[in-house]
Amino acid sequence: MRNSFVELHARQRAEALLDAGTGRELIGPLDNMISPQLEPQGIVPESDDGVVIMKGQINGKNVVIAAIEGAFQGGGIGEVSGAKIVSAFEQALADNKAGKTIYPIIILDTGGVRLQEANYGLLSISEIHNIVIALKKYVPVIGLVPGRVGSFGGMSITSALLSYLIGTDRARIGLNGPEVIEQEAGVREFDSSDKNLIWNTLGTKQRLATGIVDEIVDDDVVAFKQAIAAAITAHKDSHRDQKSDFYLTLLDQLDPTAPLDTVGYRKMFAAVQPETHHLAPAQASQTPGTPSRGRLWFEKLTGIQNAQSDVSTVLHAKKDGREYIAIVADEHNRFPRVRHGEVGLVEGFTVASVVNDLVAADKDKAVKTPIIMVVDVPSQAYGYKEELIGIHLSLAASAAAYARARQAGHPVVAFIPGDAVSGGFLAHGLQSNRLIALDDLGITIQAMSKASAARITQRTIAELEEATKHVPAMAYDIENYRKLGALYKLIEGVHSKDANDQAVATVQGVIQHALDSLEDAPTDLSFRYTNPIAVKSGRVATNKVRQMMAEQWPD
Repeated sequence: MRNSFVELHARQRAEALLDAGTGRELIGPLDNMISPQLEPQGIVPESDDGVVIMKGQINGKNVVIAAIEGAFQGGGIGEVSGAKIVSAFEQALADNKAGKTIYPIIILDTGGVRLQEANYGLLSISEIHNIVIALKKYVPVIGLVPGRVGSFGGMSITSALLSYLIGTDRARIGLNGPEVIEQEAGVREFDSSDKNLIWNTLGTKQRLATGIVDEIVDDDVVAFKQAIAAAITAHKDSHRDQKSDFYLTLLDQLDPTAPLDTVGYRKMFAAVQPETHHLAPAQASQTPGTPSRGRLWFEKLTGIQNAQSDVSTVLHAKKDGREYIAIVADEHNRFPRVRHGEVGLVEGFTVASVVNDLVAADKDKAVKTPIIMVVDVPSQAYGYKEELIGIHLSLAASAAAYARARQAGHPVVAFIPGDAVSGGFLAHGLQSNRLIALDDLGITIQAMSKASAARITQRTIAELEEATKHVPAMAYDIENYRKLGALYKLIEGVHSKDANDQAVATVQGVIQHALDSLEDAPTDLSFRYTNPIAVKSGRVATNKVRQMMAEQWPD
């Protein structure tokens, strides 16, 4: 197509959208800001790390465009590429706060986390989520999903957070790619070779009919530019991440054991009449719940024995002025893909409801209730129905609720006694401004299971494990995670399954220390790259990008 937008690469897309003569690239190829994580793995880096940042104008209005290059590492987000987006959007936020209106636009052509940088990717994407939520208080944040790769993984969560999402009929959107679902749940759950099934489920025509995309345009540069201009002028915002009541009502009506296809889901979606949902605090009972590290520590920290809730997998309770929230396993859950503590559809939307209720209750209080997340999430749910309905919406609702709470002044601390993996960690953990973990090698922190990561990166598991020796961000253990600078405290001498009185007292003391550190502290996520470990080694590239962006941003 002569004026095709899909066929352009990232830099060409940004240039094509901007008014002639107004475009200026920031941290461009000549700055040679490459990822330091790739060459040690024998991967040739790109001089722009696969993300193009351009300032300019569209129809005379100031914009900043972040365009992701799907042809480089599948559009995966790593430390440098993520920092470019975050730092540019933070500059845009500062301008908007100062009364200098500038509209952020992000072009999504991405598989999510760059698995060769794994935990850096998760951190970066959570930081993108944070800045998008902050920006939406001032201006709409517009997203484009042209095609080729589409928008997957943690960046599909980003798409759900954006004010307005525009795509073509050549795009797909989903949290878990079909290959990953097939690897994790089996070919009967989602056959990755069935292209018709994939497009019918994840393609934008279905996504438009079920509220995941706002507008489909022709594959034409002018069509995209007109749609963007209209969205900016009208300040369009679908509030996609604030529809927990709608989806919880829908899920109340869903039979997970019954077949559900695209036509059936469209009918179900159209018929929903939302009902208000509020989850009461967990109560003590005589019957133990399914054992998990998350449940163990929630019960010990709150003093609630055999905690039960109307939503069996979400526990929350207030203790000593703190709100504790945990996502836990339930071996009898009616949704089979969340029986081991995974974050599924119900879990994300329910957590969002709990956090939003707390924020509303504290709205006029000078001192906000601290939120303590107890994190033991082995992943998000891998299932066909989850993708059809849009599990990324559920995770976005939870992440957004935590981000808004933190930005409103609630201290948010994540305590990690169990696993913290992938989208589950993005939804429940990474929007905290203090991360605490037990120094236990039984804890896994990563973006994807080894089997799925090996399949996606076309490596053997042995090759994957060898790479982790050279790149701490790819490792699965808590000791290597500490090297990234993301942790506020790694608690030594406490095992995740040994929550005795002394261990509980130790953890409570560290949580209090973290809360004390948040008095008069920023409500953003900056601690992760300003603490001594991050500055010295863990986030050196991030801080270099931030400095360069600050220097190059002014017109």
